[in-house]
Amino acid sequence: MVRSPSLDEAETLALRALGFLAAEPERLEPFLAVTGLGPATLRAAAGEPAFLAAVLEHVGGSDSLLLEFAANLGVAPETVALAARPAAWRIEPRAAPGGAARPLP
Repeated sequence: MVRSPSLDEAETLALRALGFLAAEPERLEPFLAVTGLGPATLRAAAGEPAFLAAVLEHVGGSDSLLLEFAANLGVAPETVALAARPAAWRIEPRAAPGGAARPLP
């Protein structure tokens, strides 16, 4: 069984996933389109836990992307999926449509 990553491990994994996306325009462009961010705002967003969790959610949302990323890092795809969970980030899941996720105390 794969263990849940710590917050530090999840953050590191998310930053590596962001680098993985940014390395290829065909991987980055769909992500930017979904988030509404541009290259200029990407760096600032990378400091936000909810954004980093969203990076992992995006990677995990495509089996081919997930498998390629996991193989590239030599980690189990399940590790990436666990790192994307709100509990790994201490983020409260959205309670209602349009509600923003927020860090837990």
